[in-house]
Amino acid sequence: MDYEITEELRRCCPDYVAAIVEADVTNSATPEALWLEIENETNALRRRLTPDTLKTLAPVAATRDAYRRCGKDPSRYRPSGEQLARRVLQGKALYRIDTLVDLINLASLVSGYSIGGFDASAFVGSTLRLGVGRECEPYEGIGRGVLNIAGMPVWRDDAGGVGTPTSDNERTKITLRTLRLTAIVNGYDGSADGVRATAERIQELLRRYARSDGGKLRLVR
Repeated sequence: MDYEITEELRRCCPDYVAAIVEADVTNSATPEALWLEIENETNALRRRLTPDTLKTLAPVAATRDAYRRCGKDPSRYRPSGEQLARRVLQGKALYRIDTLVDLINLASLVSGYSIGGFDASAFVGSTLRLGVGRECEPYEGIGRGVLNIAGMPVWRDDAGGVGTPTSDNERTKITLRTLRLTAIVNGYDGSADGVRATAERIQELLRRYARSDGGKLRLVR
């Protein structure tokens, strides 16, 4: 795939940088070793942060600011990186989904970045473009139904939106049949080092848990 940042997004978020992992994978039920890593990270997060201090983390604060710049209230439509961490900090357990989804969630918990995870075989066309959601633009969030993405950063393929920081789209979601993964680490804080390190963690987890060589990593700005 090719990846483009539109001018409308650049005007709102000039520092944006993404780290993208594309990899051949084998998905499965979440192994106990991966779930133990997630539990260890949730415990570490609870020792380190509170729901109030979470908002001061650079990846979280920058994504919230990006929502405001694009025209969305980040307290009504929380980015997924913040959603995951808040759930943990409120003492709630994370949902156990499958290997690919859960390892992406682990990378998000560790870093604070909102990360899109997609079944790349479901993309339409050869280019993903990052823009801003429009009024009445159709979008079905995973497990959320119709989602109002107006004023929200959104990755689109030729058929429409596939991912926002709040929720990815049902059309391109990861399933147990997924064989080709695209993971996008959304860096609204502008930290190339931060998104690269998070993407490299995803690659390492893929090698350990998804019968993958880790695929390839690229930066897009």
